[in-house]
Amino acid sequence: MYLSVFDLFKIGIGPSSSHTVGPMVAAARFLDELKAEEGRPERIAVSLHGSLAYTGKGHGTDRAVILGLIGEDPETVELETIDEKLATVATVKSVQPPGHPAYRFDPEVDLTLDRQEKLPGHANGMRFSALDSDGRAVLQRIYYSIGGGFVVDSAEYQDMRERGGAKDDGPPVPHGFRNAKEMLAITEETGLSIAEMKRRNEEARMSRDVLDAGLKRIWAVMDSCIDRGLDQAGELPGGLRVKRRAAAIHEKLKAEWQTNTRPLHAVNDWLGVYAMAVNEENAAGGRVVTAPTNGAAGVIPAVIRYYRDFCLEASEEGIADFLLTAAAIGAIIKTNASISGAEVGCQGEVGSASAMAAAGLAAALGGTPAQVENAAEIALEHHLGMTCDPIAGLVQVPCIERNGLGAVKAVTAASLALRGDGTHFVPLDACIETMRQTGLDMNEKYKETSLGGLAVNVVEC
Repeated sequence: MYLSVFDLFKIGIGPSSSHTVGPMVAAARFLDELKAEEGRPERIAVSLHGSLAYTGKGHGTDRAVILGLIGEDPETVELETIDEKLATVATVKSVQPPGHPAYRFDPEVDLTLDRQEKLPGHANGMRFSALDSDGRAVLQRIYYSIGGGFVVDSAEYQDMRERGGAKDDGPPVPHGFRNAKEMLAITEETGLSIAEMKRRNEEARMSRDVLDAGLKRIWAVMDSCIDRGLDQAGELPGGLRVKRRAAAIHEKLKAEWQTNTRPLHAVNDWLGVYAMAVNEENAAGGRVVTAPTNGAAGVIPAVIRYYRDFCLEASEEGIADFLLTAAAIGAIIKTNASISGAEVGCQGEVGSASAMAAAGLAAALGGTPAQVENAAEIALEHHLGMTCDPIAGLVQVPCIERNGLGAVKAVTAASLALRGDGTHFVPLDACIETMRQTGLDMNEKYKETSLGGLAVNVVEC
């Protein structure tokens, strides 16, 4: 399946692409199918399974399902109205999405977190049921949120497993590739950069104007998210009483930057504060761009902001090349492994984001395709084995700081690659396969269930 730059970068809300955005998308899909049913459903019931059951409350999955059932969209929902809309559903105990009659839906009864039944597909499973007046199912569907806001139903998931990827009904692209080896072979044969190759593929399915406008919008949302995060103080929701830190750190950095005493490593602090600003916004349920997930949403914006603010050769064209190149790398990782923390741990989220950011920065700074691939490999290699163990199921600790370190690793990886000639010992494809195998071997406690690691030991201590 061809993955567009806009498949990897989606505008949505926090705190999780798989646990918040995905369930909203799944609810919308169910409602669309329900329109075609001839029965007379009176009630809707939803059960969450696997990682969604274990960390659903902390990730806002329950809220996301309700928002989806009243017809809200992750990209356009008005953030300031969410609490009021959820309160209304809890009071009237029904949902009435546009174009539908009202359906009985009591969140206390009809939305369950089932930690006993594990659905046969992906770890992020949901069962939606429409029931008639006698409690019989008029329509029932199982959906899986497979990371980055991607959602498939049970039949599609099985088809993906059999095909080795999702079905693609779109028009053919001129430079299709499934792995980094094929990608590099095409660049060598054509003389195109990775960004140029990705651009030609995108323009086979949309106009140049649409592509360029979309890229500018993605960066604009990322950039404004950084600015919002740098301007907010107070505690994050969820009960851990985690304080926002980005704004205070930013003020100190700005003051320090006006003096001659700033340390040379302060640029790492800027990278960290940019990433933390995004992920504090994400943790608060703000507007973010999945990059490639919400849990890792701060890495790529932070590195682009670093490129824009600290690199003399920065340009708008460079930002576009950054995003296109990052999307090419992200597509390879998603196709051959996973970007889902519930499937492979945080190596698939922050690790993938760091690899994408390293590749994007290397490309924007004029790196060759071989250097770009090397940068991605270095960044991903040094996230291998990273677990996903959010304390209390919230995308806060260690997630927020982890994005900052992922951004620092991305810049370091790009710098190392650009100082070489592109030749290196471990191919990116081998690193991606290692991540996949490591994820398969990883104990379920460490894959976004909050049953192990920091999620257990910090509470116990």
